[in-house]
Amino acid sequence: MTQKRIAIFGSTGSIGTQALDVIASNPDKFTAEILTAQTNDELLVKQALQFNPNCVVIGDERKYQSVKQALASTDVKVFAGEQALEEVAAMDCYDMMLAAIVGYAGLKPTLQALSNSKPIALANKETLVVAGDIVMQKALEKRIPVIPVDSEHSAIFQCLVGEGRNKIEKIILTASGGPFLGKKPNFLVNVKRDHALQHPNWSMGAKITIDSATLMNKGLEMIEAKWLFNLQPDQIQVVVHPQSIIHSMVQFEDGSIKAQMGLPDMKLPIQYAMAFPQRIANDFPRYDFRKPNTLTFEEPDLKTFRNLALAIEALHKGGNMPCIMNAANEIAVYAFLRNRIGFLDITEMVEQTMNKVSFIEKPTLEEYFESDAEARNFAASLIQM
Repeated sequence: MTQKRIAIFGSTGSIGTQALDVIASNPDKFTAEILTAQTNDELLVKQALQFNPNCVVIGDERKYQSVKQALASTDVKVFAGEQALEEVAAMDCYDMMLAAIVGYAGLKPTLQALSNSKPIALANKETLVVAGDIVMQKALEKRIPVIPVDSEHSAIFQCLVGEGRNKIEKIILTASGGPFLGKKPNFLVNVKRDHALQHPNWSMGAKITIDSATLMNKGLEMIEAKWLFNLQPDQIQVVVHPQSIIHSMVQFEDGSIKAQMGLPDMKLPIQYAMAFPQRIANDFPRYDFRKPNTLTFEEPDLKTFRNLALAIEALHKGGNMPCIMNAANEIAVYAFLRNRIGFLDITEMVEQTMNKVSFIEKPTLEEYFESDAEARNFAASLIQM
């Protein structure tokens, strides 16, 4: 395997830092060519000094000087601002983009990379939730792979290798159920930020951890799966599997089910996506079947965790509805993390925004951008942010 040059968009977040661990462990296979961060300039500088990339981007322009000075003794080029993310994505110095920027902000750089025929390792599910039709159409035109990094979609992707001609009957996304599995609204009404950030199985960034607690994450994943694997909404099922050992399953038209299993560790799907089609030996901990361990499965509680019900509604409705839902959710989670609203208010905000912002059945990219902005403004107005 020749060295693959990786551009990590969102290198200081949970996925980005773990991807750099994988690169550090396999210096003969990977280099980090581009690193980007939004506000965490200190960690970005540290990463740049260790990995010596071609260039770095700091999204927050106020931090440009401090990054530039810290890297003055190196050959690393320093850029700043949102526009720079797109410009750097258009560069030819890398072989694969790891799209790990959180939320809607990841969409434009990802589209830019696809336009330049760069394969994508996709850790940002919002990109496909917001504009999945446009993103996948671009990938198809350019004949460029989009390899999922989400553990659930990586599982499905792995189950489908070698099954190209076989029809999928349905896919089954597993959900841990998050920290509040089995709880009812009278409990959830008092949930505080720090409580919601305690995930039982996975260590993730704040946004995705809250989405996991509200089950919105699973809804976003259903929409992402529709686009990634070209499915109809009724071919996508969610089942709660608290142990997080089976990461997802595919059922084929003969009724046979393939599952991908392993201990919950994001480094595995990150490494798989970056090295695809090869698998790389590693020393990650292994799942041991001899340990007495029961794997259990149950239906999600859509009455209590209404975010998942709203996401299923958006999935079926299509058009710009998932984009509206995602924008409202990003604002609501941001507000909850700052203790501005309660846990159950997240769902209220999303639902009100979905009812308010006008529906467009076949939006252009421009209309997706407008829907996103309109939904954010409306959701923010609900809390006077």
